[in-house]
Order: sequence, then structure tokens, then C-alpha cells
Amino acid sequence: MIYDLVIIGAGIQGAGVAQAAAAAGYSTLVLEQSAIAAGTSRSSSKLIHGGLRYLESGQISLVRESLRERALLLKLAPELVQLQPLHIPIYRHSSRSPLTIYSGLWLYKFLAGVTSAGSQFSRLPREAWSNLDGLDTDGLRQVFRYWEAQTNDEQLTAAVLASAQSLGAEVRIPAEFTAAQLHSEGCEIEFTQQGQTHTARSQALVNCAGPWAPQVLARITPTPPSPTVELVQGSHLLLPPLLEHRYYLEAPQDRRAVFALPWEGKLLLGTTETPYAGAPEAAHCLDTERDYLLETLQHYFPRLAIPPLADITSFAGLRVLPQSSQSAFGRSREVLLQMDDVKRPRLLSLMGGKLTTYRATAEQAIARLAPTLPKRQTVARTSELALHPPR
Repeated sequence: MIYDLVIIGAGIQGAGVAQAAAAAGYSTLVLEQSAIAAGTSRSSSKLIHGGLRYLESGQISLVRESLRERALLLKLAPELVQLQPLHIPIYRHSSRSPLTIYSGLWLYKFLAGVTSAGSQFSRLPREAWSNLDGLDTDGLRQVFRYWEAQTNDEQLTAAVLASAQSLGAEVRIPAEFTAAQLHSEGCEIEFTQQGQTHTARSQALVNCAGPWAPQVLARITPTPPSPTVELVQGSHLLLPPLLEHRYYLEAPQDRRAVFALPWEGKLLLGTTETPYAGAPEAAHCLDTERDYLLETLQHYFPRLAIPPLADITSFAGLRVLPQSSQSAFGRSREVLLQMDDVKRPRLLSLMGGKLTTYRATAEQAIARLAPTLPKRQTVARTSELALHPPR
């Protein structure tokens, strides 16, 4: 089997790269060891968003790109991505003043395009506060309403991968990557499927294994340098549908952002940021993370009856972030692209990044690999490909 490109991992990043590669006319194979969006890509906050909080850490270009991609997904995937209003309550004890939030929302609006869908925001009049699910009004100074988009991350990933397949990409699931050898003429790749060992040749190999990326690199000869990254766990709770509206809350314990979002008949509450050092497949919501999220919810909705633990489910995903002494909350969310050779890469490892910007990230990855890949005729543009829910 001979391909231009082999991609390891069928999360949102792997699916995005497969779509971009197939659209550019490259013969493409995707290898996934378990299932589509089996890891981080199904464990997000289910938001297609610009990242309002990233403005605080100066990540302006990331926010601009994210808002541009949000607008594009609203057009390309209207069944999968829909705008929803979020509410930001500001109290006397909040670390960010009404003026700070107002200024941030104005900048957010400007970066989105002042007339674009979802760029508007407003202050809720005081008389409307009583309609906000029993939100605590003691010390409440202001409530802002702005817009973000919600999605089903697993279905969105499946839709992107289906788009890649419609353009000719081949997908093998489950198929475990076992080894690869890089040489001047390309890559020799070995994988197993249904107990059988298979080999493939390609011009380039793309590692989109997310938190499993270091394990993939360890199976490649010559062994590439290990990336300077660390894993950070983000946990979410799924509760009965306790709230009607959506909220962007400041956790009283550490001033982090926590979302409380009605989602598919449940209340989605998250996320956390906990350093993680175990096997990626063993990630799970810790009791301390569950308590942290429930305490945040109870802080803002003191009259809410928290259901028994038996009625609360949870899930945890792992973010790949640059190694740093800085807290995960303030760290860059820019995607990490590591290549074996900048001028003529045979191996590209794509780590981190955001669900929202998967398409732009994929285009960037294909551009980085262009010196290695053969000349092909472009068959489509990913910015014009409609995405539909899996049937």
C-alpha cells in the first residue's frame, strides 16, 4: 500500500488533517487504534468558541483565528454548530470588574467582526436577573450576555472524517500503529488490524495521537526527540437538567473559568485543570475535581438542589500543553507542530490546539509538509466543504 500521507489518530486533529490532505489531492490513510474521537476530542466543553478568557493572557491572534473559524463552522455545519447565549455574572468579590468584562467583550466583538453572527453582547437589566435559574443576586453588580456556539464534539469529528473519506481518504479502525522507519525516500509504516500485520509506504507521517503522541514517537526509527509537553486533565460533570440558561462562571476557589451549559438534555459542568502523569487511557474525574465543580455551581446557585452522586456522571480529557511553570489556565493554547526536518519533513507531530481551530490547524500542517509531498491537483477547499451529522 502506497500513500502520500499516513495519519495516526482519528480525533478532531487527525480528521482535520485527513480532510485537508484529501482536499489537496493527496492519497491519505488514517490509522485509529480504537474509535473516532475516542480521546480528548469527545471530552471537551462542547463549545466552538473564540476563547474570551485568552484575551486576558494576550493571545489575540488565537482568539481572532478562533472567531474566524467559528463563523465558518456556523456556515458549513449548521446542524452541528449553533449559537447560544452565555451569561457572565459579575459580583463585588469578582476578580474582574464590569468595566474589564465590558472592554473584553468589545474587543471580542471587534475581532469577530462587529456585524458578524454572534458578535453582539448586552447588559441584562436588573429586572431580568430573577429569571436566571435562581442565580445568587447578593452582591451582584452586572450580568452580561454574549454568544458562543455549542456542538457535539464526537459528531463533529465524525463529520469531518466522513468529509475526508468522501474525497478519497482511507480510514482503518481499529488499527494499531506499531512501527515506522523514516528514510530519505519516505516512510515505511507497520500496523495491525484484526490480528493481521500490514505495511504501508508514504511520503510523510503525521502524528495526531494527542496524549498518546509520545508513545507513537517511541515506535519510530530513528527515534525523534521527545516534545517538551505535559498533560493536563480537564474533567466535566453531567448532571440532570438543573439550569435553563448557560453561564460563564468564575470559580471562587481559584478564579478560573467554569462553564455551566445545558447540553443534550443534561447540565454540562466544567472544566478543571489538573496535572496528569498516568497512562492517557486511565484518565478519569477525580473526587477533588467533582467537588470543585459542584462547589462552584452551588456558590452561584445556592438554592439549587444538587442531585445525589448516583445521578451524576463524569468524563475527563487530557490537553497537551507546552511544559511550563506557569499555571495551565494562563498557558498558551496555540497548537504545537514538531517536525523531524523543517526543510523536508517526513514526520510531523501535531499536539494540542483547539477543537474550534482544527481546520486552520490542518491547513497549516499540510503547508508545512508541502516540500515533502508530491505535486497534486487540488480537488476541494476545506473552507467550502459542508459538514453533516453522521447518519
